[in-house]
Amino acid sequence: MKRFFILTLVLLGAAAGLFAKTPVIGISAYSEDGRCQVNMTYVNSVRMAGGVPLVIPVTGDDAQIATVLDAIDGLVMTGGEDFDPLKWFGEEPVRGLGEVVPARDEFDVKLVRAAVAKGIPVLGICRGEQLLAVAFGGSLWQDIPSQVPSSYVKHRQSPTTGTVGTHSIAIEKGSLLAKILGKEKAVVNTFHHQAIKDVPQGFKVVARAADGIIEAVERTGKLSNYPDGGAMILGVQFHPEVITNAGNPEFLPIFRKLVEEASK
Repeated sequence: MKRFFILTLVLLGAAAGLFAKTPVIGISAYSEDGRCQVNMTYVNSVRMAGGVPLVIPVTGDDAQIATVLDAIDGLVMTGGEDFDPLKWFGEEPVRGLGEVVPARDEFDVKLVRAAVAKGIPVLGICRGEQLLAVAFGGSLWQDIPSQVPSSYVKHRQSPTTGTVGTHSIAIEKGSLLAKILGKEKAVVNTFHHQAIKDVPQGFKVVARAADGIIEAVERTGKLSNYPDGGAMILGVQFHPEVITNAGNPEFLPIFRKLVEEASK
């Protein structure tokens, strides 16, 4: 009987492993020239981390967003255009403001708020990090060169492809990001001229460039005035997916952490 019981446990364990659900990771898309698309670097990074990527098309339909969120276990908010400062944080646009796409702004804000309310872990990358401020009560520097005279780091990397890092960041000791990467300093790529200015309640700055520009934020407490399911929220200003796809595994643990949290 004892041997039968042990054999049953082994078989049940094997069956559980066989039918375990691989986390589905939603990736926010953008629309351009009548196409819905996302860079394959995001898709590949999710796959490399053990998740199943699902590209989410831009939509203003709340019901469709809710249906998509029922199908995913984690969410990556991707990079892209500037946010409309007048609508989202009450500032007149400055001359250095870049392209604004209102339909995408609406989609991204709806999507991330609904995901957070549902308790879906979120990773924001570049614009996706800035989105965390926009969606939850913070604000942005619209154009670092013209608005932050003290900034001396080159934050818009060009003409290089971003497959290697070009400036350093200091990561706060004991932060989630430091634990994920196993270090308190990193060299990152960079493709932005906007950055978080005012950090929303419930978030904490956990990495900065040498000139003080915010390079990473994470949730440290309950979000104020927004439904909050309590899952991981991490935003990075750099592009870990580009370096990962170039064959450098240094930042792959960021995606692995998202997949791990999504598995819960």
